[in-house]
Amino acid sequence: MSSLMMPNGFFCIVNRLLDYKSWQFVVFFLILHHVIRHNGSTVTESYQNNRNQKERRNMKYLLFSDIHGCLPALERALDFYEAQKCDMMCIMGDIINYGPRNRIPEGIDPKGIVERLNGLADQIIAVRGNCDAEVDQMLLDFPIMETYALLVDNGKRYLLTHGHIYNKENMPKGPYDAIIYGHSHLWELSHSDRAICNTGSITFPKGGNPPTIATLEDGKFTMYNLDTLEVMATMEV
Repeated sequence: MSSLMMPNGFFCIVNRLLDYKSWQFVVFFLILHHVIRHNGSTVTESYQNNRNQKERRNMKYLLFSDIHGCLPALERALDFYEAQKCDMMCIMGDIINYGPRNRIPEGIDPKGIVERLNGLADQIIAVRGNCDAEVDQMLLDFPIMETYALLVDNGKRYLLTHGHIYNKENMPKGPYDAIIYGHSHLWELSHSDRAICNTGSITFPKGGNPPTIATLEDGKFTMYNLDTLEVMATMEV
């Protein structure tokens, strides 16, 4: 009987039944044991699958651009990142250098920018802005030198770029649902052939706008005033 590899308690029951030569009961218990094991496994797997589905949630991305070396602006963005419980951040370029056409920002601190972002390197997707250079890449622990990146989330494709090459007036070829960029320092949420998200700038907003930042979750853009954290606009892709 040991070759059947049954549990010890069940083995004892079978031995006692064999003493009474009740083979019909042995067959019955063998079938019962199989049903209990099978159904027990099914119930356990079903419970685990339901639990995993409840625990699963959409990815939430923080979108911003044009830091231009201003550490206080970055710190506000990172505080927002933590408060919103975002999973990753997408930075659309112009990270360290303040740029020859801009004034020197208050709180400029390239070293501080590098230290803060390098501490979150595994949570960052970034592209190259027109003020970013090879020497900046030497300091940063995440790639920034590509003109664009493609983010795929929940079956939708988002093209991330800085905006000085590709933007709503010069769309790159390819299948994607939305283009996300900065560069102009003017925030925008709009639709043409594709959804358009310009995150503005967290340091040098233009057009009388406040510093702005956006989130993306399950195909929905939300634009925020970084000073007040008020929602300025929303848009579905």
